[in-house]
Amino acid sequence: MIPHDTSRAFNKMAETRLGNGLFGRGIDRICAVVAARTARGMASQVLAARRLTQTIEIRLDWLRNDRQRRSFLVWLRGRHPPARLIATCRTVLGGGRFRASTKKELAWLSAAVTAGCAWCDLEIESLRKLAPASVRQALASARILLSFHDFRRTPARLGQLWNEGRRWQSACVKFAPQANTIGDSLRILRLARNRREIVVVPMGEIGLPARILALREGSALAYAPVETATAPGQISLHELKHLYRAHELTRRTRVYGVIGDPIGHSLSPLLHNTGFVARNVDAVYLPFLVKGLPDFLKAVPELGIRGFSVTIPHKEAIVRYLDDCDPLAAEIGAVNTVVVRGGGKLYGSNTDYVGVLRALEGRLRLAGSRILIFGAGGAARAAAFGLARAGAAVAVCARRESRARELARAVGGEAVPRRALRTQYFDAILNSTPVGMYPHAAISPLLSRELHCRVAMDMIYRPQKTQLLRMAERKGCKIVSGIEMFLAQGFAQWEIWTGQRAPEAAMRRAVLRKLEEEERRGTALERARRR
Repeated sequence: MIPHDTSRAFNKMAETRLGNGLFGRGIDRICAVVAARTARGMASQVLAARRLTQTIEIRLDWLRNDRQRRSFLVWLRGRHPPARLIATCRTVLGGGRFRASTKKELAWLSAAVTAGCAWCDLEIESLRKLAPASVRQALASARILLSFHDFRRTPARLGQLWNEGRRWQSACVKFAPQANTIGDSLRILRLARNRREIVVVPMGEIGLPARILALREGSALAYAPVETATAPGQISLHELKHLYRAHELTRRTRVYGVIGDPIGHSLSPLLHNTGFVARNVDAVYLPFLVKGLPDFLKAVPELGIRGFSVTIPHKEAIVRYLDDCDPLAAEIGAVNTVVVRGGGKLYGSNTDYVGVLRALEGRLRLAGSRILIFGAGGAARAAAFGLARAGAAVAVCARRESRARELARAVGGEAVPRRALRTQYFDAILNSTPVGMYPHAAISPLLSRELHCRVAMDMIYRPQKTQLLRMAERKGCKIVSGIEMFLAQGFAQWEIWTGQRAPEAAMRRAVLRKLEEEERRGTALERARRR
C-alpha cells in the first residue's frame, strides 16, 4: 500500500522532465556500470568510464565492506569528476549484494549524494519499506531512478508496474526483467515507446539484442559494465559503444543478425559490424539466441530486421518458413543466409559451400580428390553439394549412419561407417560437427588413428586450432582452420545484404585480432594454473 502523501515525496527530484535528455544525449545515454570489490578498483573503473561516457552508475553494493565504501566516497568527493553519477546500493532482496538494512542502504546513498552523485537508483522493494519523509530528507538534492527487477521472468502486467512507478513521482522509472523469449523482449521494448522518463533493460542472453536496441526504442539509458558484468546478458561498455554503436541507432538503421543456439561464441557480430563501420553503412548486426524459430520470426517485422544468418541448429529447419529459396540452397536443403524482402517475404540462400571451397582450394585440387565429411547436418550438406559440384569424390561419415547414407546418396557419394576410418585414406577430412567448439575445446570428434589424410579441415573457428587440427598437425597433415570458411561465407553474406563489396581486409583483421587476444589470454590462464 502506497501512503497518500507520497505523491509529493519526490516532486523536487523530478522537476525537469526531458525524456531522452534526462541523462544527456548521444553517447551519454550509455551508462557505464562501475563495480569492484575495492575502492581502488572502483576508482580505476570510474576513470576508465569517463573516457567513454559522461553517465556512470556507481555500484556501492559490490564493494567488499563499509570501509571500502567509505574510502571510495572520500576519493570521489575529492575528485569532483565532471560526470553524471548514479549511486546504487542494491540489496540482496532487490538482486544486489548489499546485505544490511534498507535504512543503511539509504544512508549510503545519502553519503554518495554528498560525494557528488546527482542520481540515486532505489529499487521498489526498498522504497516500499521506507517512509517517504525519510527518503525525501536523505536524498533531497538527488533525483530518484526507481527500479523494478525480476531475475526470473517478464511480468505479465508491465503496464501496472509502470503506473505504480509513476505514483511514486520519481524522476525516472527503470524496468529490468528477465527475457525468456524474444516475445518478452518485444513487450519490454514496447514499454519505452511513447513514454518519457523510462529505462528498459531486457535481461538475459535472449534479451541482449533488445538491450542493444533499447535506446532506439526510447529508453533513456542503456547499461554496460566497464569490467565485470552485474546483470545477465550485459555486454562490455567498449562493445556497446564501438561495435554495436547503440547510441547512434535509429529507426532508419537496418537491422541484421545471426540466429542459433548456442550463439554466445559467434564472431559474426564482430565481422559484420566491422564491415558496416568500414563502409559507413547505417546498419547493425545482432546475436539472437533462438530456441524456437516461430518466436524469432514473429519479431522480424517489429524489430525491422532486413536479413539474418542462420547457424546451428536451425539451418535445415528454417527452410520450411521461407517464401522462396536459391536453387542450390533448395537442393542442399539447408540455408545459412536469409534476406527479408518487401512485404516481409523471406528469401534463403547458402554461402557455407562458398566458404568450404575457398578454404580448401588453396590446399589441394578439388576435382578428383576423395574428401570425407564427418557429420550430416546443415553445414555438412552445404559442403557435400559444393564439393561434389567441384568434382570431388565425396564420402560421408556420421554418428547416425542413416543420415550419412541419405546425404551421400543425394550428392552421388559414398557413406563410410565409423569403424572403416581406421583403415581408409582420404585426400582431405572435413569436420562439420560442433564437437570441439569453445568452451569444450579439449575434445575431438575423431581419434588420431582415424585421421588418414593429406589435409584436415575443421569448420569450427573458435578455437582457431581445435584439438582435431592439433592431432592432424602432429601426424604431418596440412591443416585448415574453420576461420577461413567463416570469413569467406561471411563476406558473401555481407555483400548479399548490402549490395556492396565487402571490406575484407578490415573484417578479417578484426576477427583474427579477437581470436589472437583470446588465445593469449587462454595461454596466460593455463600458465597461471600450472604454477
